[in-house]
Amino acid sequence: MTSVDVHQHLWPPSLVAALRARREPPFLDGWTLHLRGEPPYEVPPADHDIARRAELAAADGLGRVLVSLSAPIGVEWLPAAEARPLLDAYHEGSAALPKPFDAWAAACVRDIDPKAAARDLDHGFAGLQLPANALADAAGYARCAPLLDLLEERGLPLFVHPGPAPGETEGPIWWPAMVPYVQQMHAAWFAFRAFGRPRHPGLRVCFALLAGLAPLHGERFAARGGDGEADGDPGVFVDTSSYGPRAVDAIVRTLGAGAVVQGSDRPYAQPPLHPGFGLGGAAAYAFRITNPRRLLTGR
Repeated sequence: MTSVDVHQHLWPPSLVAALRARREPPFLDGWTLHLRGEPPYEVPPADHDIARRAELAAADGLGRVLVSLSAPIGVEWLPAAEARPLLDAYHEGSAALPKPFDAWAAACVRDIDPKAAARDLDHGFAGLQLPANALADAAGYARCAPLLDLLEERGLPLFVHPGPAPGETEGPIWWPAMVPYVQQMHAAWFAFRAFGRPRHPGLRVCFALLAGLAPLHGERFAARGGDGEADGDPGVFVDTSSYGPRAVDAIVRTLGAGAVVQGSDRPYAQPPLHPGFGLGGAAAYAFRITNPRRLLTGR
């Protein structure tokens, strides 16, 4: 009966070194992260201290924490020759993390290579994370189909996470997280419904940040010709990252408690004070234990 957080980020030393070896975005200058489309970000070193993070997980009562490559960094969108060293560094370091940490694999989406993804998954990763802006339309699902076929064949889940923010770096610091990230998740939710699920009927998928609250648009979806409310798919989950009781309650009313899993997005956000978001002990048990187990194992 392990409590699980399906969404955290923890950079192993190998990934930090690989990012520092670069001179074009994405790269690290010391602990300053430089990305395209976002202002420089000062990374607190303690956020990626493995021993400290293990202590925090224990304090939160977590028996398993799934970490993922921070997709907004943009590694997956680099040409394969640039992406591969970073992906290798991430996979090597993440596979070596101590318990309670496990990890999602990552893959290049600019140059699709299912054989490389298969080799990475062979090292025991929980499933595969892909950036939401790679799965935002029919063309994205056609391009990524070999990766999704691989997951179906292996019975492993997909984790959809916001990808890089487009455009310039002007604007307040919260802009990327509040506008392009949410828009990407909204698009990915409906793109999966229109193009992903028909092509991949057996795929289990989890959308970060409550899918950008896209499920709450079910009434408008139905009014504009959609096939009813956006619920009833037992293979679709949303994580709670960066949201609180009001949003989680609204999603539960739309999708049901069985669709929600705890994903904190630590270190960029903190786990909720109450794991059930004020909805009671049964909800906490579902979000942290029952639902993550179904997402990760299908059982």
